[in-house]
Amino acid sequence: MQTEKIQYVEGGDTFDAVVVYPEGTGAAPAVLVCHAWGGRDEFAEDKAKKLAALGYIGAAIDMYGLGKRGTDKESNGALMMPLLGDRALLRRRLAAAYQAVRTLDRVDPDRVAVMGYCFGGLCALDMARMGAKLRAAISFHGLLRPAEGLDGDIGTDIHAGILVLHGQNDPMVPPSAVGAFAEEMFAANASWRLHSHAGVMHSFTNPKANDPASGTVYDADADASSWAAMKGFLEERFI
Repeated sequence: MQTEKIQYVEGGDTFDAVVVYPEGTGAAPAVLVCHAWGGRDEFAEDKAKKLAALGYIGAAIDMYGLGKRGTDKESNGALMMPLLGDRALLRRRLAAAYQAVRTLDRVDPDRVAVMGYCFGGLCALDMARMGAKLRAAISFHGLLRPAEGLDGDIGTDIHAGILVLHGQNDPMVPPSAVGAFAEEMFAANASWRLHSHAGVMHSFTNPKANDPASGTVYDADADASSWAAMKGFLEERFI
């Protein structure tokens, strides 16, 4: 596998993505990986490597800007909350990352997908909501809330097949949020499915998550099952 770091600009800010290529030289499908609230980290980059091992071009993208990373809950929140409060800005950054990856020489521009974790799951869903030409958008324990008042959040321009991988006991995404998301997808006439893991909390794919009081707990079974579901979904959507 070959790894490179690419840069792109949006709104005067510079961002970078870690791109991992599978063996070979031909065009391949690409999967963008959206990071959790702390910024692009080893976890997201490792997922890009695992995607390359499956034969895809994995691209761990950046929502915060060069060198901007959180180190604790306070700094993570300080980076994430402005984007949750300005989803139009988040969309512009997602669009810039999408365009930067989609136009790489080895990327098949007609076979692009996105996936993300926690905040990154919301990013993946927003990329689908904004009408990007995606084969798939996959959310791992992601926030499901729509962006109110933005065109395309409820409409007919969701091209991606959507897969939501959810912990049933996630305190950040209660049953009411899941129900609201189902209504949104129905109104948008989207192709979507949801896997809900019983007894599982938020951050179930992160081995470092071990804080029951805040509802973030790793679950090995849900981690393995959700990754298998993701693989099958990509195989299905990239045909």
